[in-house]
Amino acid sequence: MIADHEAVFRFGLMKLLGLEEDMRVVAQAEQGEHLLTLAKTFHPDVVFVQAEILSAEAGNLLARISQVLPRSKSIVLVTTLSEDESMRYIKAGAAGVILKSAEPPLFVKCVRRVMAGELWLPKQHVARMAKTLGEPALTARRPAETLTPRERSIVSHLMAGYRNREVARMLSISEQTVKNHLRAIYDKLGVSDRLELVLYVIHRRLELPPLPDLATSNPGSAEN
Repeated sequence: MIADHEAVFRFGLMKLLGLEEDMRVVAQAEQGEHLLTLAKTFHPDVVFVQAEILSAEAGNLLARISQVLPRSKSIVLVTTLSEDESMRYIKAGAAGVILKSAEPPLFVKCVRRVMAGELWLPKQHVARMAKTLGEPALTARRPAETLTPRERSIVSHLMAGYRNREVARMLSISEQTVKNHLRAIYDKLGVSDRLELVLYVIHRRLELPPLPDLATSNPGSAEN
């Protein structure tokens, strides 16, 4: 789904994505409320949303999109971008941020990456944000080897884009238990939120266990 004020841009992106055999634009919107209405009808896997639409809406539109489409990925379309803006959009719930002036193949690559559970940002911003964690600060943190197998498994699920409730169901534990593990993970690695955790994993090339085969996973009962 594409939400953008510019009809020409929406048309161009729709044609570009339509060239891929496994991609199809199911809806287009010009403003936030229209986006939410169409989202409830078409349930897109990915939502491209213009930054200007986000700023024009009251409240956190990205959070509202997540409420309507809990399994979808939002990608913010921007004309200019600073490192602070990238951080703000990701913290607000976006799976990616891309310049509208980016080369056409990057839009397709962006969709594939976020659908694979990865975070999409301009390369220079990933490098800079990882660097903001700082090597001196990283060396002062407790090593990642202190993570328990359960904590590493939770990090694997988060890197794949799953939310707390989904992780709880997949690991047969309660959502509160997931939150408790997250607090322990943040404390051990010296990070404060999911974005810093993602950047830590990327920066340190942390080895994580593979996700189990979802087709054979047993939801089980929640752990108290």
